[in-house]
Amino acid sequence: MPAKLSVNLNAVAMLRNRRDLPWPSVEALGRIALASGASGLTVHPRPDQRHIRFSDLPVIRNLIDDEFPNAEFNIEGYPTQEFFDLCAGAAPEQVTLVPDDPAQATSDHGWDFRKHRAFLTDAVARLKTMGCRVSLFADGDGDAEAVEIAKAVAADRIELYTGPYGGCYDAPERAAPILEALGRTADAALAIGLAVNAGHDLTVANLPDLVKRIPALAEVSIGHGLTADALEYGMAETVRRFCRACGQKV
Repeated sequence: MPAKLSVNLNAVAMLRNRRDLPWPSVEALGRIALASGASGLTVHPRPDQRHIRFSDLPVIRNLIDDEFPNAEFNIEGYPTQEFFDLCAGAAPEQVTLVPDDPAQATSDHGWDFRKHRAFLTDAVARLKTMGCRVSLFADGDGDAEAVEIAKAVAADRIELYTGPYGGCYDAPERAAPILEALGRTADAALAIGLAVNAGHDLTVANLPDLVKRIPALAEVSIGHGLTADALEYGMAETVRRFCRACGQKV
């Protein structure tokens, strides 16, 4: 099965938040994305609400439940009590835990699974009681032992941090070894029963090689590059372009 596309709405929300106006509408663009072939919507509600606001979560939940019941809601974040409370209220199908400092502009590394094993064991267990599938942000560096710890803490999936791969847009000769390391990480995860997602700086240009190397890739979560393309092609056509880059026939 081709990888599914979850559209990250953070960049849409950040553009909205530049002005005290209700547009661009997170709900409306999420609706267009789902109607155009996306399989889900992703948000990362940071404590300062600099892009997705906490008030957006029930709106997106209702959009999926009322109009796209086969779609999934994926919420990313660092597991604080506030984050657990948001997840309990929004009931996402998937929660992706990331090791973000609140001051970070964006996610830029995976978990140190050895250091945070006990912390993640507790966090995953709490989310499982809510009925959420849990994915853990992971560096795609080929570290098989780290992947085994992700499995041991009862995660369902890892999400490969693809920032270094996406950063090769102007130096494609550097992409091959990074892609191979991502592939080895995925191979190790799949071999022990973990599903594999991927996200960060993925584009229509670099997605095909990623899904070729990891044909069992379950899902990609894409926001910045997709939103940038939407300014040029429109949200509907952009979603179709990314779906095709994932190997889907749309």
